[in-house]
Amino acid sequence: MTDRQPIAALDEVRALFAELPDADSDAARTAAAREAQLTKPAGALGRLEDIAAWLAAWQGRNPPRVDHPRVCVFAGNHGIAARGVSAFPAAVTAQMVQNFIAGGAAINQLCKTVDADLRVYEMALDQPTVDFCTGPAMSGEDCARAMAYGMMAVEPGVDLLALGEMGIGNTTAAAAICLALYGGSADDWTGPGTGVSGDGLAAKQVVVAQGVTANRAAMSDPLEVLRCLGGQEMAAIAGAVLAARMAQVPVLLDGFVCTAAAATLHAFDGHALDHCLIAHRSAEPAHNSLAERLGKTPLLDLGMRLGEASGAALAIAIVRAAIACHSGMATFAEAQVSAEIAAVGGSESAPTQEPSSGV
Repeated sequence: MTDRQPIAALDEVRALFAELPDADSDAARTAAAREAQLTKPAGALGRLEDIAAWLAAWQGRNPPRVDHPRVCVFAGNHGIAARGVSAFPAAVTAQMVQNFIAGGAAINQLCKTVDADLRVYEMALDQPTVDFCTGPAMSGEDCARAMAYGMMAVEPGVDLLALGEMGIGNTTAAAAICLALYGGSADDWTGPGTGVSGDGLAAKQVVVAQGVTANRAAMSDPLEVLRCLGGQEMAAIAGAVLAARMAQVPVLLDGFVCTAAAATLHAFDGHALDHCLIAHRSAEPAHNSLAERLGKTPLLDLGMRLGEASGAALAIAIVRAAIACHSGMATFAEAQVSAEIAAVGGSESAPTQEPSSGV
């Protein structure tokens, strides 16, 4: 995206979908050929094999590498927060951003652990979006500007992008987006977020339903859904996903809010997220339903619901493990092991039941 003029309007974003590159089929075939020769029964490494193949195909090289992973946390404030949809006030967004900068948040520790570059992007925290119960959360220009800002996160040399967010009220925005995209009722998509329950959760569900009703006439396509119901940080995530696709950079999506932002792209083009994996299944109840809608199984299931790209950062370690096995294992010929083992789907000591998903 560095050789383009900055996106200034949503129509320019729509035009990008016609230019989205496909996976590199040659790299995918090369990866599959190597995988078949590694010293293990066919399929014995389960999803690690799939991850290595996915990474090779979208990086356009085999073996794939992760030398410069970047974790991006986009922070934005929502006008809807004034309706009390969160257990915390909107001021917490800026306070947490300062905590990120000072190195005191969970995401800082996780990035150190997986040796990833952390970038925090403040999205005009003193200018929250409009309360979407009264009309669109953003103008077309503001939404496009936020998407363009997110695109800047994909810089030369970055070879894996892990995306997440911070923003009080953004699970409400995510629930409203999912309701607008997929239908159902507000309670299907609205969860506790930062910890609301009882009457607070019921009020949050009412706000989600009101927001969709108030903007129904304006939501002519999925990008308009993002504009009307999303936040600046969510638009930035969508922009980063598009820029990563153009640059052949695979993406790890964090939890419910991040996935909902990306879902607007998938609703526009069913292949727009082929270069993305969902890093973990959030404890936010609707995230599982959303992942199913996107046809994706999260890599991890640890009961996390923090946001701030924490699950996406943690999944970098899984991706690196997949690469290590794919690139570092000996082939049958190198190890002088009989290749007949390749035709065996497992060993005599293999468990009779599959391990639970997310392990």
